[in-house]
Amino acid sequence: MPVRLESVEPGIACLRVNRPQVHNALGWEAMDRFVACVEEAHRTAGLRALIITGSGRSFIAGGDLRELHNHPSPQDGKRLSAIMTSALRRLEALPCPVIAAINGAARGGGVEIALACDLRVMAGDATLGLVQVTLGLTPGWGAGQRVLGLIGYARAMELLATGRIVDASEALSLGLVNRVTPAGEAFEGACALARSVASQDVGAVAAVKRLLRAGMELSPSAAAVAEQDEFPALWATEAHVNAVTRFLERKKG
Repeated sequence: MPVRLESVEPGIACLRVNRPQVHNALGWEAMDRFVACVEEAHRTAGLRALIITGSGRSFIAGGDLRELHNHPSPQDGKRLSAIMTSALRRLEALPCPVIAAINGAARGGGVEIALACDLRVMAGDATLGLVQVTLGLTPGWGAGQRVLGLIGYARAMELLATGRIVDASEALSLGLVNRVTPAGEAFEGACALARSVASQDVGAVAAVKRLLRAGMELSPSAAAVAEQDEFPALWATEAHVNAVTRFLERKKG
């Protein structure tokens, strides 16, 4: 299959784009499979973290231009944008953290997918580029607003208006990625981060994701209320009560 959802270990799954012959670029069938895999992740019981990566030496090259170039009408562009914009919104709506393992070159829509993830781990020899402008385009899947929120107006303008390629060191300094691993170890680094997240209480992690997304999507006052609303129910959970009990017992010892 061009895109598949794989179990990594209990609580952790991987959405893998498997088209290495075209650097994991997405054609119509692959986009439909991406959508289906995101929905499968929503239905997966006990999922605590999802990793997204590509097969071979590339992350995701964006849209498959050789295939998509045969569909040049505005209606085709609208279809292309709608499919993946909706898929990435659904990806963001997963209650668990989503981690991009950027194992190699990411271009255009591939960077858009990475930016829709909650966390990003990048191999030291990988590169990324929001190169849409070099093709006479803007981001079509929502990356403009996502990169603006991550790095601010001036830096976002530079990257989007020039389409220049960014290496791992610069991506880290800009705040586009969370961690950089040695070459060839992005997936392992993403797994380590996923395990760290998965070891925490699932309800608390889901609440953290909700309150942070509220900060990006709501007004400051509404986001503050949403954050405060998360706390009381968590205070009464068995996970919190047991954690405090263990803490106090260690203090006695």
